[in-house]
Amino acid sequence: MTTNEETPLHSKKSRGPKPVALPRPLAMALCACGLLSLPLAGQAQSAQTPTATVEIIGTSPLPGQGVDRNLLPYSTQSVRRERLDESKADNLIDFMNRNLPGVQVNDVQGSPFQGDLTYRGFRASPLLGAAQGISVYLDGVRVNEPFGDVVNWDLIPEFSINSLTLVPGANPAFGLNTLGGALSFTTHSGLTAPGVRAEISAGSFGRKRLDLSYGTSDDTGWHSYVAGGLFDENGWRDHSDGRLGNVLAKVGHRAGDTEWDVALQLGRSRLVGNGLVPAYTLDEDGGVVTREPDLYANRRESVYTHPDRTTNRLAQLSLNMRHQIDATTELAALAYVRNSRRDTVNGDEAEEPDGDENASFNTTHTRQKSAGVALSLSGKTGAHQWQLGATVDGSRTRFHETEQEGFFDDSRGVLPGDEEAELGARVSGRSLAFGLYGTDTWRVAPRTHLTGTLRYNHARVSNQLTSVDDDTGAVNERPNEKFRYNSLNPALGIAHQLEGGPTLFANVARNNRVPTVIELGCADPEEPCRLPAGLQADPYLKQVVSRTAEVGMRWPLSRSLQFSAAAYRTINRDDILFRSVSATSQQGYFENFARTRHQGIDLDLQGRLGAVSWTLGYSFLQATYEANGVLRQGERNVTVVPGTRIAGLPKHSLKLGADWRFAPGWSVGGDVQALSRRGTAGNEDGRIEDDEDEIVDLGLPGHAVFNLRASWRPQVLPQQQGWEFFAKVNNVFDRRYESFGALAETVFTPTGSYSGDERDAVFVAPGAPRSFFVGARYRF
Repeated sequence: MTTNEETPLHSKKSRGPKPVALPRPLAMALCACGLLSLPLAGQAQSAQTPTATVEIIGTSPLPGQGVDRNLLPYSTQSVRRERLDESKADNLIDFMNRNLPGVQVNDVQGSPFQGDLTYRGFRASPLLGAAQGISVYLDGVRVNEPFGDVVNWDLIPEFSINSLTLVPGANPAFGLNTLGGALSFTTHSGLTAPGVRAEISAGSFGRKRLDLSYGTSDDTGWHSYVAGGLFDENGWRDHSDGRLGNVLAKVGHRAGDTEWDVALQLGRSRLVGNGLVPAYTLDEDGGVVTREPDLYANRRESVYTHPDRTTNRLAQLSLNMRHQIDATTELAALAYVRNSRRDTVNGDEAEEPDGDENASFNTTHTRQKSAGVALSLSGKTGAHQWQLGATVDGSRTRFHETEQEGFFDDSRGVLPGDEEAELGARVSGRSLAFGLYGTDTWRVAPRTHLTGTLRYNHARVSNQLTSVDDDTGAVNERPNEKFRYNSLNPALGIAHQLEGGPTLFANVARNNRVPTVIELGCADPEEPCRLPAGLQADPYLKQVVSRTAEVGMRWPLSRSLQFSAAAYRTINRDDILFRSVSATSQQGYFENFARTRHQGIDLDLQGRLGAVSWTLGYSFLQATYEANGVLRQGERNVTVVPGTRIAGLPKHSLKLGADWRFAPGWSVGGDVQALSRRGTAGNEDGRIEDDEDEIVDLGLPGHAVFNLRASWRPQVLPQQQGWEFFAKVNNVFDRRYESFGALAETVFTPTGSYSGDERDAVFVAPGAPRSFFVGARYRF
């Protein structure tokens, strides 16, 4: 047996999860996948039995001994560094968007490192106010920021990533916010990346990137690793330049049964994401709606208003330790401190224009300090493989927002006026989260394993708010508010391997997310706040409770052909949604929504035929509101009923990739992502006005994007050492497409001049045009 061992993942009481019947379309689709695989199964059975490969997956954020992937009762996706390099993707989120079934990225901001990532409809996003539903870990440290659970992709040291693993569903072992899944990254050390590694690339939009690392180890057990990266671009849209830099340094020691490492991570970025732009305006006359081209239709690179600049800084120190107590028992520990800063500058329309002062110049300053410890004990006892753990995470947040009257220049940039900036809101918040969990995989029969998990979460969130009365200008300091949340979350699943055939699995799970400081501080519809700006009131919000049911199969059809399928349903109760007052001014408030549902199927087929390796992934997603309610979307009050689709999520997505090694050292390949149409926010009920009966579909059309890549190694050395030169073309056919849409109002003419007249318009997040990049990679 050969072993390919993945680093494990840093991986009011309610009733447990109820069995959920799969919708008929999902059940039929899953059965169809099995039938389509039968001819391939026959091929597999006629071939020689392949050597078994054991892929070890962690069952919690903290490293333990891990469990064979085939024994787990849920689907997982795990990727090593080699595949990241071979894909030639622009960055981590671009790789996941191209390759992982169920994942998509909306270019809401327009910056390559500010992508709004969704998995099965749940988000891991840098956008403050997004309904976050995926927990993200880096070497066991949770990187969802305390203020809004946002994920700053620009602060993840991409060149140092050794592996990534995506675990689906409301898995309680991964702690708070794991509603739709958990994403874990592990980084290199001097043991896994010895010697020199370097990569440099350049191309369209003035984009330049340099990454460099050096790792070393010796016979005494000491090892060290340091890596750094720089990125700079002008951006393909107007006024959208960006730059970032990060450093990761590690030192560690392995002696006997004990190993440890200390890691220091530093990062800084200055990114500009100018958001949505009006594609066309709407004119209704006698029940007939006409569409007139606007800024985006007239010029692809246009932005609506600017600036929209975000500066992030990070300093983090972490300690990871593992000790082998005996042949079957291991102790792991983690401690970290994390300090992050975010400063934003944003130009918007004025809420109440006054003469030449027709704009608003807004700034925010966020300071976050967090620290945590975690402990895990894992082992094997007879037919049981178990893990016990505890986590404590605390944070302190300080937030300050100012508003200043301004005016638009000829490029729709906002310049501050003569009046001094005024306080919009200020908040000081604290949070403390404690988790205690246990998980056990029990071999109840030679080919049958039962996995159970139980976790208790306790969280406290407190706010001290200061706001300004809109009428009197008086500064009001609110009383300190404290909120407590408790939840006991179970999971239970079974995996059974058929003799000579697939592994079938089924799982049910429950987890929760508690409101963050930003959500509790902006929850009053009478006093809406500006995001990513002001906080005005702090009514109580309920915690979100998520329940997932999943069934599927994993089928190694042959040594060179792997198939997997999963059908799932996740129901959220008391989901926390941001109900915007204005899509262009970013005002709104947070509120619980009774029930939402995400259900669908993910299919994945990977194979190799001679010198060609290929992957095929398909996802079907139904993301819907499942209660009656009224959502504030942009300038509209949208009435939703059970079955109303959530905007911005395509029902169908298809991903296909292939690479052909046609000669020694040479490789060419490509990939395509095809997505079906998606709804536009503010048009979920089919209307463009609250008091009109006409139904108009403003959904974005489906699209497909094709990318090409090629590489050449002058000298083929072991372990991919030496030089590699590569080139790639993104969006080969220069397809004009949009990844997100929202119904809002524009105050500019189609040529970009300020008019002050509000016109209904569909705003879109445009996809990047065709681009070319070349680069070189060195490893020795």
